[in-house]
Amino acid sequence: MSASAARTPGATRAAPGDYVFDLGTVAKIMGGPAYSTAHGPCVEGDRMIVALMRMPAGTGAEPHSHPNEQWIYVLEGTFRGTVGGKPVEAPAGSCLYIPAETIHSGGATKDGDVVFFTVKDASHSLHGMKAG
Repeated sequence: MSASAARTPGATRAAPGDYVFDLGTVAKIMGGPAYSTAHGPCVEGDRMIVALMRMPAGTGAEPHSHPNEQWIYVLEGTFRGTVGGKPVEAPAGSCLYIPAETIHSGGATKDGDVVFFTVKDASHSLHGMKAG
């Protein structure tokens, strides 16, 4: 693994010999500063980016896209939104797939925060671009 800088501002970059990351102590960043309330720790490797994000109840992400594909595994709460114009609802235990370059939005229901573990390929940073 190379020792290059993280693609995502504020993310932790895995260095040679780094194999275990305590996500409870890794610095928290905004998941999409220009369009999302998601925040949490983010770790980048050479080919993958992982993050443990939380969106407060009733908040979320405005329509956006990114050139890398994304997986979202919902740990707590319910994620409700749209992917490619199609409504989606992902309760705890669900895994959501976001294809590259696909406009999507969503967030936590008013019933409670949503906590999710997300994985993206490292062809781009964790952050996307707000649509429109």
